[in-house]
Amino acid sequence: MGSQGKSEKQYFGTDGIRGHVGEYPITPDFMLKLGWAAGKVFARSGGQRSKILIGKDTRVSGYMFEAALEAGLASAGVDINMLGPMPTPAVAYLTRTFQAQAGIVISASHNAFQDNGIKFFAGDGTKLPDETELAIEAYLARDLTTVGAAEIGKVTRITDAAGRYIEYCKRTVPGNAVLQGLKIVVDCAHGSTYHIAANVFSELGASVKAIGVSPNGMNINQDCGSTSPQRLVKEVLAEQADIGIAFDGDGDRVIMIDHQGNVVDGDELLYIIARDRRRRHVGFGGVVGTLMSNLGLELGLDALDVPFVRTDVGDRYVMEMLKKNGWQLGGESSGHIVCLDVTTTGDGIVSALQVLAAMMQTDSSLYDLRTKMTKMPQHMVNVKVASKSAVASNPQVLAAVAELEHKLAGRGRILLRPSGTEPLIRVMVEGEDEAEVRAHASELAEVVAASCES
Repeated sequence: MGSQGKSEKQYFGTDGIRGHVGEYPITPDFMLKLGWAAGKVFARSGGQRSKILIGKDTRVSGYMFEAALEAGLASAGVDINMLGPMPTPAVAYLTRTFQAQAGIVISASHNAFQDNGIKFFAGDGTKLPDETELAIEAYLARDLTTVGAAEIGKVTRITDAAGRYIEYCKRTVPGNAVLQGLKIVVDCAHGSTYHIAANVFSELGASVKAIGVSPNGMNINQDCGSTSPQRLVKEVLAEQADIGIAFDGDGDRVIMIDHQGNVVDGDELLYIIARDRRRRHVGFGGVVGTLMSNLGLELGLDALDVPFVRTDVGDRYVMEMLKKNGWQLGGESSGHIVCLDVTTTGDGIVSALQVLAAMMQTDSSLYDLRTKMTKMPQHMVNVKVASKSAVASNPQVLAAVAELEHKLAGRGRILLRPSGTEPLIRVMVEGEDEAEVRAHASELAEVVAASCES
């Protein structure tokens, strides 16, 4: 059902609707129509008025799209609660607590400010199912009609949204662990956690220095945050901090820096969380990763006797597999981690708190915890191709992959993955020796490139 629904959609991708500001559909007129279409889908029958929340990150274009969505929703007879700048997972949480029919986030996540997008949450704080996205798209094909003047939706601004979310995040700390004595540097990427993250950690007792907390509408994710941790590494070392925490622009991803300046990615954080839950005898079923998850994560979890499965890249697919298996933990190397036992979606602050609690309760540094898992060297080469589909069945490519798998003999992994947005095949090789991995990836990439010329 999932793949069929996805292929039928015109606008919705794996994580909402996203693109370059000013280029259709990331335009004010489309957002007006999208608000109306969503309002029609979520409108309740029986005379009870529906309510939808709108949050956004710090992009300058967010003001424009916020106004357009508001007008569209109101014209469909839906009330709107405005949250202002708010992390994506906060909108998911507040949608549940305010018993709204849906939540909307205006954000392009870790992208630069020139991009923007729309994410939706259902009333229970989870991503929309394919059926609902298809229903919205069906309304987008119709003419916009406005309800009668007496039924037009009303707009209310929620002034205590940040405080509510801060308290929620603090309640997710395992075992009521406090962070007293911990020195943290937090990088908010000039994004939607800028007024929230530092407060969460300091109110739990940590000493916090915050960077990336001066958004101007155009500096979101610019040389900062989880996608560019170089400044955070320098700050952690300069401050002699215990840990650095970096979020992306909308706060659903997190990576960390240990006290020695090492970057700790999503695979390592996911392992630390799983290992700590196992230590505390907290049941979580197993762990879901993706095709790009490091082999070291799989081997480390296997040593803990924790089941592990891979799915396609994308948090949507991680979530689908978690629900299918009835498991609680999953995530991606990028730092998008899902802890379904405490939240409904990927949440950077909540994920960071799970790691910090593991540190405090075991009196361990992040460096100590990350060394319990050994990451395998991984190298990826992008190969431009004319036909992505033809590569998978090419005899020369299949033969080269088989030969390389024989050489690795269970000590590594090979992945040929077509890009979802570009005419590229991503050639990834993983193994024990970095030089060997790089050489194998280059050799296989040459075979893939040559196969497209023949």
